[in-house]
Amino acid sequence: MTPKDPSDHPWSDLDRPPLNAAVLRRALVRPGSLWTSVEVVPETGSTNTDLAARAARGAAAAGTVLAAERQTAGRGRLERSWTAPARSGLFFSVLLTPDVPVRRWGWLPLLAGVAASAALTRTAGADTALKWPNDLLVRFGGQERKTGGILAERVAGPGGAASVVLGVGINVSLREDELPVPAAGSLALAGARTTDRDPLLRAVLRSLEEWYGLWCGAGGDPEASGLHRAYTVSCATLGRRVRALLPGDRELVGEAVAVDGEGRLVLAGAEGVQQPVEAGDVVHLRPAREESPGE
Repeated sequence: MTPKDPSDHPWSDLDRPPLNAAVLRRALVRPGSLWTSVEVVPETGSTNTDLAARAARGAAAAGTVLAAERQTAGRGRLERSWTAPARSGLFFSVLLTPDVPVRRWGWLPLLAGVAASAALTRTAGADTALKWPNDLLVRFGGQERKTGGILAERVAGPGGAASVVLGVGINVSLREDELPVPAAGSLALAGARTTDRDPLLRAVLRSLEEWYGLWCGAGGDPEASGLHRAYTVSCATLGRRVRALLPGDRELVGEAVAVDGEGRLVLAGAEGVQQPVEAGDVVHLRPAREESPGE
């Protein structure tokens, strides 16, 4: 039998206590709340994969929250991996059934970014920003480092009913020597006033509930709900010259001048010609001055 990794014990690191599922449920699952259940598992491959499978077979209700203390096969956009030590971050997925036109569902990952950024700024005191389309940044030491990512996946349930699994991963207490790449960051490294994951998760989910309610109440209209303005204010990509790498080794270079009503990034290229790019078409988005194709 393979010896059990000592770090798998919930109290192996007193700076990283386990999430308290019972306390989270009492705080979040209540009459009239968006959230209908909260489950915390010790380990899984991917909360998005698990929740999508449940939704596909009709075994999860809208408003389900599934969190993991550790993910061994966490996924980001375009199947990029997301891994971190046990209990070092927030790794969770939620199941949503937006009663808004499907053409506006593309705003959900941007909405989640706005909600998470607002919650972490308010609760942890972190200086956060958003990188289009789905990255959460923290600023410290004169740098911007990626500390979170968001993944939205459409799922067809029994009878073909559509829903969305929205996954969020946030590095909370990662130390410098634990970062997967030098450009990564964490709330702890950014000097957050708390790395207690229970209040952080409650804050993010409450902020997500608030923004989702505003967005749905406006029929998914990003202007009427205030989402478009909030995203624009928080988006560090705007105003910068960027290079969008597209499938087939194609690229677009220009200044990121706006996020349009469909959530697309608008680039102003040569002679001021503006072209919107969709998140699903962009392989990488980098500062235009970069020459290296690496991460």
